Amino acid sequence: MAILAAGIGFGVRGGILANWGADFGFTAAQLGDITSGGLQGFCFGIFIGGIVVDKIGYGKLVLAAFAFHVISAFITFGATVGQPVEATFQYLYWGTFLFAVANGTLEAVSNPLIATLYPENRTHYLNILHASWPAGLVLGGVIGWTMGGVDWKIQLGLFLVPTIIYGLMFFRQKMPKSEASEKGLSLGEMFKDIGLGGGLVACVLILLFIKGPLGAMLNLLTGSEFFIGTGFFWVSIIVAGGLWATVGVITKGSLGHWLIWVLFVAHALVGSVELGTDSWVQNITGNILTPQQGNILFVWASAIMFVLRFCAEFIETRLKLSPIGLLLVCSVLAFVGLNMAAGITTFLGAMVAYGIYAVGKTFFWPTMLAVVGDRFPSSGAVAMSIMGGIGMMAAGVLGGPGLGYGKDRFAAAELESQDAAVYQEYKADTESKFLFLKKVNGIDGAKLGAIQGKIGAGETLTAAEEKVHKASIVGDRKTLRADALIPATMAVIYIILLIYFKGIGGYKRVSIDET
Repeated sequence: MAILAAGIGFGVRGGILANWGADFGFTAAQLGDITSGGLQGFCFGIFIGGIVVDKIGYGKLVLAAFAFHVISAFITFGATVGQPVEATFQYLYWGTFLFAVANGTLEAVSNPLIATLYPENRTHYLNILHASWPAGLVLGGVIGWTMGGVDWKIQLGLFLVPTIIYGLMFFRQKMPKSEASEKGLSLGEMFKDIGLGGGLVACVLILLFIKGPLGAMLNLLTGSEFFIGTGFFWVSIIVAGGLWATVGVITKGSLGHWLIWVLFVAHALVGSVELGTDSWVQNITGNILTPQQGNILFVWASAIMFVLRFCAEFIETRLKLSPIGLLLVCSVLAFVGLNMAAGITTFLGAMVAYGIYAVGKTFFWPTMLAVVGDRFPSSGAVAMSIMGGIGMMAAGVLGGPGLGYGKDRFAAAELESQDAAVYQEYKADTESKFLFLKKVNGIDGAKLGAIQGKIGAGETLTAAEEKVHKASIVGDRKTLRADALIPATMAVIYIILLIYFKGIGGYKRVSIDET
C-alpha cells in the first residue's frame, strides 16, 4: 500500500505537468527541474534511510515517510495561480522533492523488511512488493484520462488515500529486526562487503549528480554561475572523494567483495534502462505514433509488469531459473523489445514490441535486490539501500539525460545530412551535452512542438517541416537502438555471473553465520 501511494503520486504528476506549464507559465526546462526533484529526493531518502534503519528500526522510518508524504502534499498545494512564477516553482519543486524523500525512505524500509520476513523466498516477495509500483503508475494514468478536466490538486491529492491507509495499517505494528541487527553488527561490519569498491561506484554517481542536476538546480535557485562552473566541479570531487574516504575509514580499508561491485554496476544499468526509458517512452512513441497512443503504451507496459511480478516464484521453481538466470533472460527480452520498438510503424506492432520490453524489465529491480539479500545478509539494509539509490541516481544522471542527448544528436545529424539549410533554421540555440561526448545542437523543441501541433490538427506541413518531422522520428528510432545496448551489456554481465556461480557449485542463499 505504501509503494502504491508512491506510484500513484508519480503517475499523476507525469500527467499534470502540462497543467502546471499552462497555469503558471513554466518553460519545459523548469518543468524538467521540478521532476528532477523526484530523483534527487529519492536518493537522499534511500541513502540516509538505509544507513540508519538498522539502528533506529523500521517503524520510526515508516512514520517519517508518512509525515513526509503528507507534508509534501500541503507544500505542493501551496502553488496557486496569481503568485510570482518563482514562488510557484519553489512550492512545486520542494513538494516534489519531499514526496520523493518519502518514497526513498519507504524503499529503505520495505526492501530489507521483506528480505527479513521472507529469507527463504526473497525473489518472489520482493517482486510482489514492487508490483505495487506499476499498479500505481496504471492508476495514475487512469486518473489522468478520467479526470483530465478536474483541478490538478484533486488529481494529485488522491495519492493521500493509500497514504492514510498505509499509515493506519502500520500503526502499532510490531516490527522485526534484520538479521544483521539481531547479530548486533556495527555499521563498519555492515559496510565491509561493500567496501571501497562498492563505495566507488556510488561515489562516482554522486559526483555526477552534484556536478550535474544539483549544480543546475542551485544555479537556478541562486542565480550564481559558480554552481555550473569549474569551481563547483572541484567541490563535487571533494565531496564525493570525502564520502569515499569515509567508507574507507568505516571499513578499515576493506576493498569489499567483487560481486557487490559488479552488482552495483549492473544496477546502475538497470536504473538507466528501466527508469530512464520510462521517462522518455511516452515522448518517443508519441512522436512516432500519436501522443495518446504513447500514453496507452506506457500504461500497457506498466500493467504487464504488475501482473508478472506475482509470477517470480513460478518462474524460479517450475522453470528452474536461478535469480541470475532470470536476470539474463530479462536482459535478452529487453534488448529484443527495444530493437523491435525502434522499428514500429503501427500501434499494434508497438504494443507487441513494448510488451516484450515490459516482460524483460519486470524482474530487474526486485530480483537484483534479492540477490544482494541472498548473498550478503551481513550488509543489513545498507547494501540494498545503496543499490536502490545507485539505480535511481543512474536514471537521473545517465539514463534520462543520455536518452535526451541521443535524441538530439541523432535527429540533428539526420536533418543536417538531408538539408543543411533547414537544419540551421530549426536547430536549437542551446547545446546538448552528455558526459565526455561532443556537444550538439538538437532540433529546437518549440519549433518541433509547433510542427507536431499541426500534425495533430490535421494541417499540411511545408517541405521543410516535413524534413524536420522525419528527422525527429529517425532520431527516436536510433535512440531506442542505442538504448538497447544497455540490456545487451547487462546480459554479458549476467553470463559471467552464471559461469561464476556454476564454478562454486551453483547459486544459493547464505546466512550471516556462513559469511
